[in-house]
Amino acid sequence: MQATLEPRGTTVLDIPVDGMSCASCVGKVEKAIAAVPGVTSAQVNLATGRAQIAGGETAAIVAAIRGAGYEPVETEVNLSVTGMTCASCVGRVEKALRGVPGVLAANVNLATERATIQLADPAAVPALIAAIAAAGYEAEPLGANANPQAGIQERREAEQSELGRAVIVATLATLPLMIIEMGPHLSDAFHHWLLGRFDPFTLKFSAFALASLVLFWPGLRFFQKGGPALLRGAPDMNALVMIGAGAAYLYSAVATFRPGWLPEGTAHTYFETGAVIVTLILLGRWFEARAKGRTSAAISRLVTLQARTARVLRDGAEREIAVEQVRVGDLVLVRPGEKVPVDGEVVEGSSYVDESMVTGEPAPAHKSAGAGVIGGTINRNGALRFRAEKVGADTLLAQILRMVETAQGAKLPIQALVDRVTNWFVPAVIAVSVLTFAAWLYFGPSPALTYALVNAVAVLIVACPCAMGLATPTSIMVGTGKAAELGILFRQGAALQSLSGISTIAFDKTGTLTKGTPEVTEILAAAGFDEAEALRLAASAESASEHPSAEAIVDEAGRRGLALAPANEFQAEPGMGIEAVVEGRRVAVGSQRLMQRLGIDPASFAGRAEALARDGQSPLYAAIDGRLAALIAVADQIKPGTPAAIESLRRQGLRIVMVTGDNRATAEAIGRRLGIDEVRAEVLPTDKARIVAELQGDGARSIAFVGDGINDAPALAQADIGIAMGAGTDIAIESADIVLISGDLRHVPEAIALSKATMANIRQNLGWAFGYNILLIPVAAGLLYPLWGVLMSPVFASFAMAFSSVSVLGNALRLKRFAAQPRTEEARPATLPATA
Repeated sequence: MQATLEPRGTTVLDIPVDGMSCASCVGKVEKAIAAVPGVTSAQVNLATGRAQIAGGETAAIVAAIRGAGYEPVETEVNLSVTGMTCASCVGRVEKALRGVPGVLAANVNLATERATIQLADPAAVPALIAAIAAAGYEAEPLGANANPQAGIQERREAEQSELGRAVIVATLATLPLMIIEMGPHLSDAFHHWLLGRFDPFTLKFSAFALASLVLFWPGLRFFQKGGPALLRGAPDMNALVMIGAGAAYLYSAVATFRPGWLPEGTAHTYFETGAVIVTLILLGRWFEARAKGRTSAAISRLVTLQARTARVLRDGAEREIAVEQVRVGDLVLVRPGEKVPVDGEVVEGSSYVDESMVTGEPAPAHKSAGAGVIGGTINRNGALRFRAEKVGADTLLAQILRMVETAQGAKLPIQALVDRVTNWFVPAVIAVSVLTFAAWLYFGPSPALTYALVNAVAVLIVACPCAMGLATPTSIMVGTGKAAELGILFRQGAALQSLSGISTIAFDKTGTLTKGTPEVTEILAAAGFDEAEALRLAASAESASEHPSAEAIVDEAGRRGLALAPANEFQAEPGMGIEAVVEGRRVAVGSQRLMQRLGIDPASFAGRAEALARDGQSPLYAAIDGRLAALIAVADQIKPGTPAAIESLRRQGLRIVMVTGDNRATAEAIGRRLGIDEVRAEVLPTDKARIVAELQGDGARSIAFVGDGINDAPALAQADIGIAMGAGTDIAIESADIVLISGDLRHVPEAIALSKATMANIRQNLGWAFGYNILLIPVAAGLLYPLWGVLMSPVFASFAMAFSSVSVLGNALRLKRFAAQPRTEEARPATLPATA
């Protein structure tokens, strides 16, 4: 199909498509796109790998391309958005973005002032910025590797300074205004003194001048933003303040200059109401701006960890260069007290390096030749020379910043309710205010107009969508930032909510519960075989394997000084063992199942093998030329923090499962030693995901799986929450939702506890934000007046509104005091089996 695209009046999408290799592919993609309702024309170009489409819905077009067996290339764009003040602003920006052709999804975060957009058409970025501008806000693109704090800190400091000056000006003008307007009501003596010195019109004019100064200097921002929003039919918090303060000001101005226009007895002035509203809300926003800066303190500290310069050896000379200029392979010198500039491997020197700011581990780590170092950590006492392996955006610190940034910008499922409410909240408040005015005007006591105005203004001012907009993202920011300080990275924001609801947690063993570095603890030779010769042949066969047990056997042969021979015809059977030909002899090393499959009876070692298994060691069998040659016991060392972690999880009421390839007797011995509730033994690596699915099918509310992120990837992906152990400086584990940088299992219960604390904090914030509005808006409307004669002053309403969002931020900041599990105890290493 070849059609002429008609851009006029119809938006043309330009979507990259992967997987096309011939003209037939082009025809299939065009046919699939043409079948989408609304598509008027489509052209697919094989050379450029792009499809140009006129008309149709983006999501439907993308689904059609996928349905045809090809992959539309999606692009993620990050925009910095300024001018948002409340949840209504977030809703309007998201609506504007989703209306841009080519947009698949848009997520806007009030706390981080960032929009994340999934695009099918990468050329749509200018249209995104234009759409945000049309909605009344400003946006600019952020690079894929942009510093998440770049410009934000400066902008927030400038905002705080500007708000501080506005508060000072407003306060200086409002105080004498309060004295003029409220003083006579508080003191008869002052009332008579004031009227004895100034005539009533002079006092009213002075109040008018002071109120004008407040509303149209520091308060002008509300009119500049609220007015256009109201004209667009999309009122926001600024519009509420503008209408409320403006109504009090206009009514008072009429009472001052044209009192005859008002009913008799109603020509009262409320200049102080408008001025106090503006002053208190500005004060609240100043506090809010300061609190917002504190919510991102953790990620700001991570940014400051980056070294500015590096000392490298180039052309035989030592040079100090900017850290951005360090290249992979450079030899980098680090003196005592200096920051390690990039990730690498030590080639010379010995020192202790403080990695607590990155990994969360308080004890300095010893570094010598062959050890890895992490950029941003501090070298304590010795000089080191290391080879740069990861620089720029590939360093651990850069990965952490990206992960934390992504998690902080995410929307949790609990936010969906807030989004639905805030879409209509401000218009609903304006409607309630109008109804309040009408009800008081027609049914209220005399002077009805005064009551109607005061209560309608109180409704407008007391409403606070700001608190609802900040309730979730601020807690996420503080919670994920605190997690990063502890060495816990939430790769997916939704994991922060899901983790709090898990009922079962399953663990891989090797490299997770244990160190993953097993050792040979015992060798028994069968009759007719020499122990050393059996070990030499077994080690020679295992030398081609990368399994930890194989490495242990090879290491033991090396320790005994045995010379290994080449292994030929090597075959590995996952979960069973290996076979190879060594010096013309067929050697097999593995589990009892492997021996049985080869027709070899291991009964002569049955008693000892059972005893080893009861003791928590893995019995492996070696066979030479079809005869049982030796029993080799291999054992791993339990990680120091594992017993404490398991005990902590038990105290949290979680069901604990271990999934391992060990034989059942050995696995159950481990389970008893660690206090594990259920053991799934003799599981092949490929079956771990199936075991997780079975656990999910057993009625468990939610399952978390903890593994090393390599051979456990399917299980990590299958689980509701996948938790991967960090591996040195490499944390790019795509299958996991959460990464533990240090690999210390004590971070697992900490992550769960922090998740629960964050979700409790969010619920508190939402309860306050919704409860505040649900309770105070009816009170401001005068619902309690018929019963107890209670009315809410607009001044009190402005005070309550100003500090409602500040209280939400203050509650979120309590998460900064979350206490990590103490690291003082060190479990004594225990012997555990080595099989995965």
